[in-house]
Amino acid sequence: MTIRASIYTLLLAIAPVAPVYAQGGDVSVTIEDSTESTDGKVARTDELFFEALTARRHDDVAQAMLLLKQLIADRPQHAAAWFELARLQTDEKNMDAAISSIKKAISLDTANKWYRETYAGMLVSKKNFAEAATVYARLTKIEPRDHDYPQKAAEYYDKTGNKEEALKYLDIALQRNIDDEDLMLQKVQLLLEMKRPEKAAAVVQQMILSDPRNGRYYQLLGDLYDENNMQAKATELYEQAIKKLSNDPSVQIGLAGHSLRIGDTTGYKKWLKKAIMNQSLEGTEQVDLLTKYIQSLMGETAALAEALPLAAQLVAQDSKDPARLSFYGEILEAAHMKDSAAVMYKQALAIKPGTFETWGRLLGLYLEKPYADSLIRYSEKALKYFPNQAIVHFYNGVGQMNKDKNAAAIRAITRAIDLEPETEKDVLTLMYSTLGDIYYTTKQYAESDEAFDKSLNLDPTNANVLNNYSYYLSVRGLRLDDAEKMAKKAMDLRPQESTYMDTYGWILYKKANYQKAKEYIQKAIETAPEKADGTLYDHLGDVLYKLGDKTKATEAWKMAKEKGSDNMNLDKKLIEGKLYE
Repeated sequence: MTIRASIYTLLLAIAPVAPVYAQGGDVSVTIEDSTESTDGKVARTDELFFEALTARRHDDVAQAMLLLKQLIADRPQHAAAWFELARLQTDEKNMDAAISSIKKAISLDTANKWYRETYAGMLVSKKNFAEAATVYARLTKIEPRDHDYPQKAAEYYDKTGNKEEALKYLDIALQRNIDDEDLMLQKVQLLLEMKRPEKAAAVVQQMILSDPRNGRYYQLLGDLYDENNMQAKATELYEQAIKKLSNDPSVQIGLAGHSLRIGDTTGYKKWLKKAIMNQSLEGTEQVDLLTKYIQSLMGETAALAEALPLAAQLVAQDSKDPARLSFYGEILEAAHMKDSAAVMYKQALAIKPGTFETWGRLLGLYLEKPYADSLIRYSEKALKYFPNQAIVHFYNGVGQMNKDKNAAAIRAITRAIDLEPETEKDVLTLMYSTLGDIYYTTKQYAESDEAFDKSLNLDPTNANVLNNYSYYLSVRGLRLDDAEKMAKKAMDLRPQESTYMDTYGWILYKKANYQKAKEYIQKAIETAPEKADGTLYDHLGDVLYKLGDKTKATEAWKMAKEKGSDNMNLDKKLIEGKLYE
């Protein structure tokens, strides 16, 4: 006998004998007695098995498989070797071979439940649920106290559509694990799928008897009654439940839902409000309920009027809960109370500064030009917590742009573009087009055109980008044919947008198509007179002048002056009564 064989024999002598397990990494195995020194063949094959396990531990799959195949060639009745081979074949995703090997192992060791478990797992991976169910049914008989096996049998019988067998094995599982909530809920669901609501209700009634203070069970039974046209039983149930559990949130929520189903809007609001204010719920649960309540009121003019005091009450219950503060901020924001919303967001962030969503909402309040200082200040604070969040850099860039700090804006937005994932095309489209606007403002026209081209490559149908790019080109008098196509496409995408009509008309003016230009610029003013700014009237005046109507041109220029046009030549036009471009 070799030294290595002797060492292996000693290891066997001191190691506990354990069965092969279906899950996990390395396993212990039951190995046939190899201590008979007279049987060199047995010793050698057991040594091969040990070497195969060692190779597997070191992730040398090829060597482990080679050794196991050598062993099986010498001793084809070695069940554990077939099992280990099946595991390796599974790792190599050779499932057909693995199933063949595990079946051989089972045939050699019919009492080994771990082999059968592994076989069932392989069948499930192959979506052979019928055979998997059969294996678990067999294991149910082999292990009369185990409730997992019948539960698995039920699961896979159900997947094959054999609901009667599924129900049979669920009942066996429940016999072995009485009052297990998960099993009982599975049975309820199965009976409902089998169109047996009365039997399903009986199961829930049993759950209530076992735990009569559990409000969730009353809600479950109430919902079951309501969803199966047994509203009278639901009403009776809730009348009893609310007497026993008057402050239970589940009962209150159930009553709200029941009231809504029977058309009792007043009752729905009453009970859902009680649940929303129920302090036995977590703050996030209360917020979720209030969100649901607000959504149910959508379309009602009083929605925000009802939501605001409820949100305020939630904050009053716990003014240190950032989730409540942030949610109240959202309600205030929806009610166009921006300053108050900002206060709530800031209070929430003072308590929990690492909440990215709240930072996003706060910064979103400050995107308009008058709030540029706040946007810069708070985006810089947010960057201390989220230095690699592209959108925060972008917001900072917008703030810098709104303060006419264009170099800083370009740096911030370029950084945002570098950080934004390539898959986020909509966001990148916006970032590139904003960068294009800034470059145009600073007369870096080549860079501006490049940014707009990149934006349109990401989204060729972005109407706003098409409009802005085409307008900038027209002002410079460049690529007017391209500009006309882009402006026309923007109008086709959003035919009621007056600004796009003006852009298209202005490009036609640049191409000396004055009559058509007048048509579109006048249409832009008529479509949205409240939005018609000084630029539109200035453009109209220029077109009318080119058409020879100097009197109406002057009237249009006067209107442009009243509307606040920033054209530096406008005063000269009015004084001298002629066109300056």
